[in-house]
Amino acid sequence: MKLSDIMSYAQLSVYTEVALVLFLGVFIAIAIHTFLPSRRRELDAASRIPLEDDGVRTPRTMER
Repeated sequence: MKLSDIMSYAQLSVYTEVALVLFLGVFIAIAIHTFLPSRRRELDAASRIPLEDDGVRTPRTMER
């Protein structure tokens, strides 16, 4: 009996489907969290960082 025969009888394709659904769910959750209207001010401030000429700003020193 070959290894490919053993693996085909193990029916491991369920794990790939579960992983795909899990990945898709996490991706959608992150996308929704990122583009919530309540985060608009924070995203606008972050988008202007490269255009500012002041000193170095890190996330800890940024005003909220």
